[in-house]
Order: sequence, then C-alpha cells, then structure tokens
Amino acid sequence: MSEDTSEGYDLSAEEARVLGVLIEKSYTTPDQYPLSLNGLTTGCNQLTGRDPVMSLEEAEVADAVASLLERGLVGRREGARVVKYEHLVRLRHSLPPAEQAVLALLMLRGPQTAGELRTRSERMYRFDDVAAVHAVLDHLEEKYPPMVMPLPRAPGTKETRYVHLMCGPVDVDTVVASVGSSGAGGSGLGARVEALEAEVAALRAELNALKTSLGED
Repeated sequence: MSEDTSEGYDLSAEEARVLGVLIEKSYTTPDQYPLSLNGLTTGCNQLTGRDPVMSLEEAEVADAVASLLERGLVGRREGARVVKYEHLVRLRHSLPPAEQAVLALLMLRGPQTAGELRTRSERMYRFDDVAAVHAVLDHLEEKYPPMVMPLPRAPGTKETRYVHLMCGPVDVDTVVASVGSSGAGGSGLGARVEALEAEVAALRAELNALKTSLGED
C-alpha cells in the first residue's frame, strides 16, 4: 500500500516543516500571520513541539518556500517592508480547520496517536473527544491520494499511531522501530515537556469555561 499512497505528495522534509509551521502559526499567532521569512525560519527551528528538531538556514527555508509557491501550497503577500507568506492548504486540498490541525501536527511532530493529536491540537483546533480526531484521520486517509495512514503497533504500545504521507513513501518498519525506541525513553525532557503542555491545555480550557460562566467573550 505504501507504494501507492504517496502519489501526488512528494514534499521534502524542509517543505513539510515550512508548510506545517505556516498552518500552525495561522492559528496560534494570528496577529503575526502571515509570516516573514525570518519568522518562518524561527518557527521551523523551534526546540519544542518539533520532532525532529531542525536547524535550517534562512536560505534553505527560502528554497522550500519557492518550491511550495510553485506547487500552489503557499502564497505571498507583498508588504511595505517585507514579503510575507501564507499557506493555501484549504484552497489546494479542501481541508477544513480540523484536518489542517491534524495534518500540521503530523508534519511537525511525527507519528502520533489520536489521543496525542487531540491534546496537542488545543491551540489550533479543539476536539470534543478522541472519536472526533479519528473521524478526521479517517477522512484524511480516504483522500485521493491519502494524506495519512495508520502504522502497525510497535512492540509494547497499546494505541495505533498515524503518519502523514506528504513526503512520499513511508518505510513502515523503520518508522515503527523508531516509535518503539522513542516510547521506551519517555522519562526525559520530552516527557516533562509533554506533561507541561497537557497541563497548560487543561488550564486554558478551565479559564475559557470560567470566562463563559461569567458571561465574558
């Protein structure tokens, strides 16, 4: 199946990172969006919320942007001082916000379970439950060609992880082995960051509920 699922999607790792960042920032920092080349480079090289962490030069990001412009996945806005860039995923692939959020997370953070996607998508799109995430994953899998696929469960794991297909064929064995090894080492910094992110998301949800109960916008 993996030989066919990537037809039509052959982004480089750098292009996928740029596209994922543009989708993410359009929701998380709308006041700073679209992004300048400098802002886009900073987003690509973030140390949190990225797997793998990259260290891209601005010239590399510019090359990725140029390729995405040709593909119709990115547009440019001419400003008085600097050119800025925005993603065109909704227009190019008819993806509503929920699907944009899931696809962006998979491009930015690698294979993930539906539960992880729900928690991590809080700032982009709030899912009511894991079933809603599965519905989005199913729809992305049914696209032609598919944009995501489920992975076989790695040894010692209980939930299915999903991977995006935007960069071409997936070496399933290598990805599954990588997921299994990373899962075994989850007691370090990455695990603490994940716990903090989940706590922040929960606090934000409580704050929003409190504002609603007080009649605030």
